[in-house]
Amino acid sequence: MNWTGKKVFVTGAGGFIGSHLCETLLELGGDVTAMIHYNSRNDWGNLEFLPPHSKSALKVIAGNIEDAAFVSRQIRGSQVVFHLAALIAIPYSYHAPMSYVRTNVEGTGNVLEAARTYEVERMVHTSTSETYGTAIYTPIDEKHPLQGQSPYSASKIGADKLAESYYLAFGLPVAIIRPFNTFGPRQSARAVIPTIITQALTQPEIRLGSLNPVRDLSFVKDTIMGFIKVGESEQAIGEIINIGTGLGIEIGDLATKILKLTGVDKPVTLDEQRLRPEKSEVYRLICDNRKALEKTGWTPAYSFEKGLEATVDFITRHIHLYKPNEFVC
Repeated sequence: MNWTGKKVFVTGAGGFIGSHLCETLLELGGDVTAMIHYNSRNDWGNLEFLPPHSKSALKVIAGNIEDAAFVSRQIRGSQVVFHLAALIAIPYSYHAPMSYVRTNVEGTGNVLEAARTYEVERMVHTSTSETYGTAIYTPIDEKHPLQGQSPYSASKIGADKLAESYYLAFGLPVAIIRPFNTFGPRQSARAVIPTIITQALTQPEIRLGSLNPVRDLSFVKDTIMGFIKVGESEQAIGEIINIGTGLGIEIGDLATKILKLTGVDKPVTLDEQRLRPEKSEVYRLICDNRKALEKTGWTPAYSFEKGLEATVDFITRHIHLYKPNEFVC
């Protein structure tokens, strides 16, 4: 696909991954409209980190993904839609589960219906590896059973199935991208890597939940290229595509790596407030990415070490923006 002049609409554009996606699409020549969640401060979220020439080329609109009429008006005229808007913090989903249904399921329905109404050329819907729950087998391929082990993951399963239904029932050219754990510059301290880095730089100890879960960690630039490749591939239409490295690391080992990289020696202690309910914890997520290569040609290009160095550098330079006591997702 030639992205030059292509009218692209991105929901969740002010988020961690969304801001990187908008920046890359602009670099590829896209005519990008970025939808952010409305706020009274006119704060563009992570889009504020884009260089001036990118920000000036970006059309930013603020609203609510739950407002069907608003979403429909904004998507009209778009050729490609990347849908990333979602509530994603797992701990908060235990406290406000219906908020996740409204945003993640109903909001996705609004985007799908608008994309169908205006006959977009392509829609990419964002899933999550959390939909698989604790692995029944590894590496996890796209045929792995779905397990709603938190209200968040259940809402994303619902959204994914709704997207699938729009392909099967209406022929909507939608592809589902299912990233495993993404990390990198701009990610908030609710995620495990930024929270370890933030505590390493500012706190006397590293307070975490369970140290045993295994995660497949992809640098954000690799994840973004996955979005681009899925958006370009005819073979991805109607499919679910995993994006991950195929490698896993325990959270305890991850903390050790980060402490070594930041040059500090601090104890790692258990914070019971950060523990998920026992049956809700997802213990092992390792991606089988063979389908991504087969259908889109995507394969990871960045080493974990280089990505971690870039993340530490970003958080060090912007430490004033980080709250070390945010709950880990």
